[in-house]
Amino acid sequence: MSARIFSPAKTAMQSGTAKTGYWVLEFEPERPRKIDPLMGYTTSGDMKSQIRLHFQTKEEAIAYAEREGLAYRLQEPNLPKRRQISYADNFRYDRRTPWTH
Repeated sequence: MSARIFSPAKTAMQSGTAKTGYWVLEFEPERPRKIDPLMGYTTSGDMKSQIRLHFQTKEEAIAYAEREGLAYRLQEPNLPKRRQISYADNFRYDRRTPWTH
């Protein structure tokens, strides 16, 4: 039984960094999911796939996994590269491409 420790990224609907900055421990699926022939739903008999543990820091998540004897894989978050731009730069006279309406 192995687990994955990661920090979730912001959703596509977010512009800020709310609901980020925490760490999650999820168990890797033991069996593949299958499609229910009658309804077409995706089902799984793996109950551990429903468990998501939240931690404040990466160290807490690692300590929990080691204390419980879980094999884990740590996934470091990809931090976005923010570009500092100004609204006034849209109206500069020395733009690379001319700005027209």
